[in-house]
Amino acid sequence: MFATFRRPALIALSALALSACATAPYAGPTEVTRFSAPDLAEAPRGRIEVVVAPGEETSGLAMQPYLDAVTRELASLGYAPVSGGGTQVAEVRAGRGELLADGSRRSPVSVGVGGSTGTYGSGVGVGIGINLGGGERRTVDTSMAVMIRDMDTREVLWEGRASFAATENADEFEVANAADKLASALFAGFPGNSGETIEVE
Repeated sequence: MFATFRRPALIALSALALSACATAPYAGPTEVTRFSAPDLAEAPRGRIEVVVAPGEETSGLAMQPYLDAVTRELASLGYAPVSGGGTQVAEVRAGRGELLADGSRRSPVSVGVGGSTGTYGSGVGVGIGINLGGGERRTVDTSMAVMIRDMDTREVLWEGRASFAATENADEFEVANAADKLASALFAGFPGNSGETIEVE
């Protein structure tokens, strides 16, 4: 079972609005959906290792801003980020894709509902986008997904996805700024209401 995150009517209207003012910098609200184990809010927050998710196509330096942003947010929540030897692991995925006029996105990143069946899918690496031409500003949707697992049992304790759209002339288009915006929204009010989709301005 997979959750549907994008509301087609809303995203289409947003895309049209962006097209109408393509020369002005724009960064939309961040849409966030999260799932968590029932007792996660009361569980102790120990050592956690932040890594690129297995099978993630984007790796190396391109992923570092996202790993850094997630690490900072987890530390602020009382976790102790470590390099190896953690009791939990946070697996991170990220992707970018052109936001089309009909609200569709070339490289969706989806997040599953809990347990070992929870999966992500991303088709385009960080930094990939399509130039729309005609002097218009490119509009790209940037997404990040994080899954927190128990290191020993591999049980999924929490998972979430965050995304927002921005034009290429907006400050939030820059990868480091985008990563900070996504991580801040994703972990706001952690662990959040399981299954709820919210928008963070």
